[in-house]
Amino acid sequence: MSEQIPQQPAAAETAGQAPDFDSMTRDIAEVPAVEVITTVAVHLMSSAAVNLGLAEEGADHKDLDEARKLIHALAGLVTASATEIGSYHAAPLRDGLKSLQLAFREASVVPDEPGQGPGEKYTGPVYG
Repeated sequence: MSEQIPQQPAAAETAGQAPDFDSMTRDIAEVPAVEVITTVAVHLMSSAAVNLGLAEEGADHKDLDEARKLIHALAGLVTASATEIGSYHAAPLRDGLKSLQLAFREASVVPDEPGQGPGEKYTGPVYG
């Protein structure tokens, strides 16, 4: 039988108060969309890099199936949002995406055909 670890209540709940959702909503509303989009993209990039084995002790965390999913999601996000966030923000995201797509191709035992790799449905074929 597995043991369940009790969740730690939030500080406000510990003091017998409910979380201030109105304040949290206001805080979220003040964050520009470009920051939210780039933050999500960076998280997807970081996770994909780890799953490609590019982190310290990379072989321990390598999972190409997970990396493929993350790169595909990143490609969709970057492609869909590029016109909204402008080239200043989109260009580095595209560069990072291309690097991950190339790293995926390199890490694969049997590389995908050009245009069939993760995210290439959105970006087109990626060549080194």
